[in-house]
Amino acid sequence: MSSGQSPTTVEIIAVPGIPEITDGVDLAWVIHDALTAAGLALRSGDIVVVASKVVSKAAGLRRHVPRDVAIAAETVRVVAERAAGDRITRVVQSAAGPVMAAAGVDESNIGADGGVLVLPRDPDAAAAALLTSLRRVSAVDGPLGVIITDTAGRPWRAGVVDFALGSAGVQVLDDHRQGVDADGRPLSVTVIAVADEIAAAADLVKGKAAARPVALVRGLPWARGGVGPRDAADAAGLVRTGPTDWFRTGPVEAIRAALGVPPGSPQSTDIGIPSVTAEPVAPRVERVRRLALHGAPADVTGTAHEAGLTLRASTAYSLGVGVTRAEIAAAAERLTARVEHTGDLSADLSFSEIHDGR
Repeated sequence: MSSGQSPTTVEIIAVPGIPEITDGVDLAWVIHDALTAAGLALRSGDIVVVASKVVSKAAGLRRHVPRDVAIAAETVRVVAERAAGDRITRVVQSAAGPVMAAAGVDESNIGADGGVLVLPRDPDAAAAALLTSLRRVSAVDGPLGVIITDTAGRPWRAGVVDFALGSAGVQVLDDHRQGVDADGRPLSVTVIAVADEIAAAADLVKGKAAARPVALVRGLPWARGGVGPRDAADAAGLVRTGPTDWFRTGPVEAIRAALGVPPGSPQSTDIGIPSVTAEPVAPRVERVRRLALHGAPADVTGTAHEAGLTLRASTAYSLGVGVTRAEIAAAAERLTARVEHTGDLSADLSFSEIHDGR
C-alpha cells in the first residue's frame, strides 16, 4: 500500500567537493567529509543518491580492455542492436540486472587511469554496504537510504534519464493499489517507481559534466529504518522479468531470430545490422536477401537490386521457401514484400516502406 500523502516540498542538494575517486577509497568517509565541509550533516529520513561511476571506481571495477570486450563480458543476452557509425550499439540485459545500452560499460568521466568502468554485479549489495558505512560514520539512528544511479534510455521516449540501479534502506515502490484516487475511484494498477523518480530528480543537481556525483534528497517519506532484507524491496525488484517483460527482444531482432539469426551472433554481423539512422532501400533489400537465404535450401539463390529481389531455385518447393523467408525478412527492415512475377523456377519481389500510420 501507499505510504500516504505525497510531500509538498522536497529538498535536493548537490554535495560539493567530492574528489576524484580511486580504487579502495572509503566512499562513506569521502561523502561524510564533503558534507561536513559544506556545512551539512545527514539527518534521519535522508536519502543519499550516488552515481554508479564513483561506486565502480571505489570498488576497483576498472577494466583495461577494449570496450567491446568489456561489454561482452557484462552481457547476459542481447535485446536489440543497431549500427552507429563504425560501432555496433547493443541494448542488452546487463550482468548488473537492468536492460540498458552497452551493459552500462562507461568510458566517460573515468579519470586519468583510463580504461572503462563496469557496473557492480550486485548493485543492491553495493548500496547496502555503503549505507552500513554511512550509518557508521554519521551516527544516524533513524531511517536513512542509499540509491545508486545509472543512466539509460527509455522505449518510445527521446533522451536519457537516471534510474535506481541499486538501493538500500529505501522503499522503491509506492503501491496505490487498493486505494482510491482524488475522486474516490478505486486504483487497481497504479504502482509508482519512487526510487527511479528520486534518481532522476537528483540528477538535476548532480549533472553529467559538473563533477558532482552525490546528492542529498530530503523531505521524502521513503527512507526505511534499516538496510532491510534482500528481496523485491530493493532496486533489483524494479527489473521486469519473466511474464512481466513484454519487450524481451526488439521486434527487428525477434524476426531475425525466427529466421535463425539471433542478435549478437556472428551470423547477425555477417548479414548486416540495421542502422540507428535512416537508410536507403538498397542496403536494406540486400540484408533481406542475405537473411532470406540464410537457412533456406541450398539451391535457392538471389540477386538484389535497387528496390527488388529476384530469387531462383531448382525446385518449386525450394523457391516457395525462399519467397516466404524473403517476405518475413522484409518486415525486419520495415519493408513490405510483394511478389510481382513468378516464373517456373524464379520469382521477382518488390519492396515498399512500412509507415507508422501517422
